[in-house]
Amino acid sequence: MTKVKQFYHDDEICSCIVHVWMTLELRHFQLVAAVADTGSLVAASRRLHLTSSALSHQLRDAEDRLGVRLFVRRHRRLLLTATGEQLVASARRVLAEVADAEARCRTDLPHDLLRISTGCYTVYGWLPSILGRWQAAHPRVELRIVLEATRRPVPALLDGDLDLALTSDPAPHPRLRRVPLFADELHLVVAASHPLVTRDYVTAADLADQHVLTYDAPRDQLDIFTRVLFPAGVEPRQVSRVPLTEALIELVRGGFGVTALPRWMLPRRQSGLRTLRLSRAGVHRRWSAVRLATRTAPAPMAGFIALLREHVMSRLATDRRARQPVGNL
Repeated sequence: MTKVKQFYHDDEICSCIVHVWMTLELRHFQLVAAVADTGSLVAASRRLHLTSSALSHQLRDAEDRLGVRLFVRRHRRLLLTATGEQLVASARRVLAEVADAEARCRTDLPHDLLRISTGCYTVYGWLPSILGRWQAAHPRVELRIVLEATRRPVPALLDGDLDLALTSDPAPHPRLRRVPLFADELHLVVAASHPLVTRDYVTAADLADQHVLTYDAPRDQLDIFTRVLFPAGVEPRQVSRVPLTEALIELVRGGFGVTALPRWMLPRRQSGLRTLRLSRAGVHRRWSAVRLATRTAPAPMAGFIALLREHVMSRLATDRRARQPVGNL
């Protein structure tokens, strides 16, 4: 107790901090650190992959347990109280110790297993092209694709259910390390006879009377909704879920609807299709391989990331060289 008092110089604050270990849970430490860093529950919710309402409830729970206020609102920002500042300092030390302990435990993957998943079903189309070379380099390692984590790869990674997540535009997180892979652009794919083919680009309003075909995933996990339709408040005439990329393309080519895909997912030589930019600026994405922030990536994982980047960059370069004028495929 003496050591704590010498550090904080405040008996009331010290009393609060000393009892934290019996009162708060690790999620509370993560919450107060995230809110302190970002200044708002909305920004903190994005970092922690939780809803703002869930974080608001957790913050009230932490303050109720401690019997003190940790934040006050000033000019639309949440600012730390004196007690909050001391708690955040402790929280950062606790989280750093936990992360270091996890890192030591995860320095090496099991020698026989690499578990991966992605934030998009289309990404699985990359794998066959690199698996042969990767398996030859690591013959004793099994690559396990965790399909059930496709819709939540980052939370699954944080929960220890994955070793590597392939995802676009991941939010920064202190426990994760991001390895950039490449950037792409999402396009609207339509039949060659579609009325929209005369446009240089399409807007959300242009999709209001369209039959939109998507992957079999919730709307809040589909870029066509989160980055085009939702911000404009537009609801398409009809939305249908299709599980396979090949089926999406064939339905579009047959005139049954439109879909949103990057150009690299489409066949190199395929008649009957056209691609259109989504909005004047386009919808751009940055893909990354994300892993827990251990000191070094095990050799099987590092080799997989290197082969994946090499394959996709080669494909993108080939597509750029072969691409016809904008609007044609």
